[in-house]
Order: sequence, then C-alpha cells, then structure tokens
Amino acid sequence: MTGAPRASARTTREARALAGPGLLILLGILLAAANLRAAITSVGPVLEDIRAELDVNAVTSSVLVSVPVIAFAVCSPIAPLVARRFGIERTIAGMLVVLAVAIAGRSLPLPGTVWIGTALLGAAIAFVNVLLPALIKRDFPTRVGPVTGLYSSVQSVFAAVAAGVAVPVAAAFAGGWRVSLGMWAGLAVIALLVFLPQLKRRTEPLEGPVLLRPAGSRFRTPWSTAIGWQVTLYMGLQSTVYYSLITWWPTIDRSQGISAEVAGVHQFVLQISGIVGNVAAAALIHRLKDQRMLIAGAAGVAFVGLAGELVLPEFALVWAALAGAGGGASIVTALSMFGLRTRHHEQAAALSGMAQSVGYLLAASGPILLGLLHETTGGWTAPLAVLLGVTIAQLTVGVFAGRARRLPE
Repeated sequence: MTGAPRASARTTREARALAGPGLLILLGILLAAANLRAAITSVGPVLEDIRAELDVNAVTSSVLVSVPVIAFAVCSPIAPLVARRFGIERTIAGMLVVLAVAIAGRSLPLPGTVWIGTALLGAAIAFVNVLLPALIKRDFPTRVGPVTGLYSSVQSVFAAVAAGVAVPVAAAFAGGWRVSLGMWAGLAVIALLVFLPQLKRRTEPLEGPVLLRPAGSRFRTPWSTAIGWQVTLYMGLQSTVYYSLITWWPTIDRSQGISAEVAGVHQFVLQISGIVGNVAAAALIHRLKDQRMLIAGAAGVAFVGLAGELVLPEFALVWAALAGAGGGASIVTALSMFGLRTRHHEQAAALSGMAQSVGYLLAASGPILLGLLHETTGGWTAPLAVLLGVTIAQLTVGVFAGRARRLPE
C-alpha cells in the first residue's frame, strides 16, 4: 500500500519541477553550478604571478589549487548530514554566501587570507557539489543525464571564461591577480539572489527533512558496495587528470616559450572544449544501454591529448582541445552515475558524498605530486607520462563502474 503514495508523490514532484516554477529551479541549479569551477580555474593562468608575489616554489603554489580539492574531500561526507537538518535549498543558499565571502577574502592583501579564503571557498563548493546531484535526482528523476550535462556545461563555460580572462584582467588593473580572482565573488552573489525563492519550498512532509525517505526506511550504505567504490574511484581518477591540467597546463605552455596571454587562451580552449564533451556525454548517456563505451571514448580522447602534448608540444592548442573534450565527457558521466546508480535522492546524496570525498582526496594529490615531480626532474615529461598512466587507470575502473546496475536497498 505504501508504494502507490510514494510513486504518486514522486510523479507529482517531477510534474511540478517541469512546470513553470521548474524553470526557476533549473535556473537556480545552473547558476549555482556556474560557481563550482570559476574560482579554481582562474588560478592556473596567474599562478606564476601568485608565486612571484608570495615568493613560493612550484610545489607550494600547486597546493593553492589543491586546497579546495582537499576541502571537497573533507566536507563532502558532511553535506548530506547538514542538508538533512536544514534542507537542500537552505544549505546551498548558505554555502553561496560563504563562497562569496571566501572569494572576496582570498583576494585581500593581508597575511594568510589567500590560504584561508581558498580553504573556505573549497568547503562551500564541496557542499554545493554534493547536493546538486541529489536535487536533480529529486526534481528531475527521469532526466538525470540531460540536466547533469546541462549544469556541467554551464560549469565549463564559466570555468573557461574565468581561465580566459584571468591574465587580461590581471594586466588591466593595479590589483593584478587579486582583482582577477576576487571578481568572481559577484557571480556567487547573483546565484544566491536567483536561488533565494527556493527557500520557500523546502520539502519536508511525508519524507521529513529533505534527504530522508519515509520514516523508518533504510538502505545499504554505498561504502560497503563494489558499485560505490567503482564509481568513487572513477570520480577520483578523472578528477585527478582534470585538476592537474587546470593547474599546470598554462605553466607547461610557458615552459615551452609560449607567452602568458597565449597560455591563457590555451587554457580557455581546454575549458571550452570541455563543453563539447559535456554535451556529447549528456546526449549519449540515455541512448546507450550502459556507460562503458562512453567512458572508453572519453578516456581515449583525453589520452591522445596528453600524449600529443608530450611528443608534439608545438600543437599544444590541438592537444588542449582534445584533453578538454575528454575531460568534459568524463565529468558528466561521473556526476550522472550518482543518479543512475541509485534508486532515490537520499541514496544519490550518500553516493555523491562518498565519491566526492574519497575521489577528491585522490584528486588533490595530483597537482601536488606533479609539481614535486617537476621540481625533481626539471621538466614536464615525467608528469605528463604519469597523467597518461592515470588515464589508463581511469578507463580500467570505468569499465566496471559503467555497467548498468544500481546500489542495493
């Protein structure tokens, strides 16, 4: 008898999400998503300027990009717990406030603020990272792939813009890189203003706090399942490649005699081509019986981009485009799995929290280890070779994660 009301409630919620108010919900999701990479991708193109002003080496400066990723790992398991108490909508809105303050604070010319602000913005992004897939699973349960692809594309657009304008903005203002990084606080404020109406529709009844199913219901934790770990490792390995590239690709270009402006353009192309990967993956996810072929194709394209940069660096623009497209398809696939491998939005939140916690802890080590390897070897051949190995590992794990299965109850 309980199945019919539950199915009816789910149908009613999805119908409401796809009606007029659903457009505002979707817009809020997209603007929240726009903030998930811009504050990070804007760092790579001006990393040399930051190093010079702060007087730090390559390893230390790479930590500046890894700090948010470490925050993702630490805060991701906490996000579902906080959302149970306050609701998905209120938690996301609160984190957008923290994000705006953190981005602005990071750019202040005061001792330690660049590190404190970076850690706080990482924590805020972690919460939104985890909760958006749960929100999509709840409000758009039959459109997980397309909506995930759409919000990933928005992420990529703003990530690309942030990377592309970083150097010109830094050159145009006396504040240099501080202005280039700090201006993205405005985007967080805009997202918050659009998201505010969602606070009135905090879902509670029948299911209690937002992420809960009917009282007394339980489900098996993804931490004890093979599927959970396969999705988690896939998330971590593809994120390792992505964050390593956005950290070091401009520096690799500059080491080959390319100007800062052109290196910034290459970073912009890497991000923009990610949108092509986003859209392609979103279009294919529900057309294929499972995601294994998609995972293989994405890893293959990224592998060619990395190998090309290693052996024929004079065509760096082409390799940036290929690496970006492969990465874009990989992230949409990874994020979609939080919904595709689960039965309901609470399970999706649990898998999202697990995958982003362990996955980003793994990803955080990538830029740091590559920076250390660069310092040790004096070049970028070994770091790029390591990334090729990570891409092969991503493909191997993805073959298992991409099978059409769902977490057990």
